[in-house]
Amino acid sequence: MRLAPRARKAVLTVHLVAAGAWIGIDVLVAVLVGVGLGGGSDAVRGLALRALAEFVVTPMLVSALVCLGSGLLLGLATKWGLVRYWWVAVKLVLNVLLCVLIVVALRPGMADVGAAGVATEAGRLPATDISFLVFPPAVSLTLLAVATVLSVYKPGGRVRRRSQGAPRGAGRSAAPDMRRTLSEARPTFVA
Repeated sequence: MRLAPRARKAVLTVHLVAAGAWIGIDVLVAVLVGVGLGGGSDAVRGLALRALAEFVVTPMLVSALVCLGSGLLLGLATKWGLVRYWWVAVKLVLNVLLCVLIVVALRPGMADVGAAGVATEAGRLPATDISFLVFPPAVSLTLLAVATVLSVYKPGGRVRRRSQGAPRGAGRSAAPDMRRTLSEARPTFVA
């Protein structure tokens, strides 16, 4: 299955917009975490934490899933494939990993972050430690930057596949031996 050029450009545009939105949301998360854990008035810190808990996870997950879906479509319907090139395979793994981390690691802690925001606004110490909030934007922005660099430079070449019955290394070394065998097998005529 191949996408027509116009369809490919449309899917690529969706992919780029979703990736850009995802990066933008991660930058927003970093700002809210910095404000929520940093200095300033209790009201501002509490509001930042409450906004983080209330408004960030769903848009981040939606943009990540749109990026994943459009990336899968581009991989399946273009010459790049899903696991034909290393850079595409690595981007796929990073996207799936980040989607899982959003659901498994980030989303469950948001209730505690919201409660910490309410406590901070009231001038009390939060009941739970929310210092873990430093890691999600750092990890996510780093991995999204790696994915962006992979998209631009496309390093690593093709993923090599072995044939099912061939032993390891047989694919490359067999060809020169075959040529030599064929050249030795040619009949020679003596005059």
